[in-house]
Amino acid sequence: MTLEFKLPDIGEGVAEGEIVQWLVKPGDVVNEFQPIVEVMTDKATVEIPAPAGGTIGELRAEAGDVIPVGDVIFTLETSGAAAPAPVAAAAPAAAAPAPAAAPAPAAAPAPAPAPAPSSNGKVLAVPSARRVARELGVDLGRVGGSGRNGVIRRSDVEAFHAAGGASAAPAASAGSAGAVNAGGETRRPFRGVRRKIAEAMVQSYTTAVHFTVVEEVDVTELVAVRGKAKAIGAKDGIKVTYMPFIMKAVANGLMKFPALNGHLDEAAGEIVNPNYVNLGIATDTPNGLIVPVIKDVQSKGILQLAAELGELAERTRDGKVKPDELKGSTFSITNAGNIGGTIATPIINFPDIAILGVHRLMKRPGVVETPEGDVVEIRQYMNFSCSVDHRLADGADGARFLAWLRTLLENPGLIAL
Repeated sequence: MTLEFKLPDIGEGVAEGEIVQWLVKPGDVVNEFQPIVEVMTDKATVEIPAPAGGTIGELRAEAGDVIPVGDVIFTLETSGAAAPAPVAAAAPAAAAPAPAAAPAPAAAPAPAPAPAPSSNGKVLAVPSARRVARELGVDLGRVGGSGRNGVIRRSDVEAFHAAGGASAAPAASAGSAGAVNAGGETRRPFRGVRRKIAEAMVQSYTTAVHFTVVEEVDVTELVAVRGKAKAIGAKDGIKVTYMPFIMKAVANGLMKFPALNGHLDEAAGEIVNPNYVNLGIATDTPNGLIVPVIKDVQSKGILQLAAELGELAERTRDGKVKPDELKGSTFSITNAGNIGGTIATPIINFPDIAILGVHRLMKRPGVVETPEGDVVEIRQYMNFSCSVDHRLADGADGARFLAWLRTLLENPGLIAL
């Protein structure tokens, strides 16, 4: 029988989704839970799985089309007597989790069972497994899948790599590399997350009146405190970076200088300055820059923030972030310090009033005041740049905020104030 598959309600308040790319074509035989199409909504890209096994009939939308929730996007020919219930989740991650892979033995392992490919030759794998395979250079075609119908999960890839499985040069994902012509150009469709990022950046840059304040911070003491916190967090499996300290200091500063915390309600003609801090954290993902939000930062401790940040960043990179986790920021932070760069002028995450740029850690000589006089010693520094919407806050607001941030980060014991 013919099943008409309607675009599901991917998240609360989501009314439509953009077709990023089809992963199948008419006539393909597919398994239940096999990814069928990538759909982008509110900056999150998810894979829609097949609700049942069968043969793909008609694709009723093209890549780049924006489809309302509830519209039929493809048909599926099934052999059942009754149509299966529509899927409730938007990604194959919603399927029952696979058991954890066993530790690799000391001796050379036996070859892994061959994965179950789809009828069109595509290996079935969840998005996180594909990302890890690219990072580790693992050929998914050689990995055995422990998921339902042989779907490869992230743990399968990690276990295969840990067991000394053969690697291959990472291959570009279908539909992402684009076509290369004889002249050496690579062309990629301008849609999905990349287009949404472009639209958001243009809106911000052409609406908010940007100005940027820069501050140099001696973080020598912070480096020492973070080292101790890292050891404590490791006992509970929590990775403690510098970001939780920066987030906590930012929340402290925004509670003290609320002019930078909030947004403009243009419909009401009001500047909204909330008495809480929800931080948007710009996250680099294979699909582009995504900004998930950690809420009520002002009321959370360093270890709690570290755990929340690590878990949310991982799900964001794996494409599992929920739409409501991408909304509600009152201020944002973008951190490219681990990549490089000493300074930048970040674009505000509209409609926030301001954004903080965090830049790389640098060792260099610095002058330190002592009771015996000034001495020169090796210190550690970071630059912070704060871009502010000059319509809603003044230069003095940005300068005071950064000065207070500097006080807290140079004396990390004060962050608890």
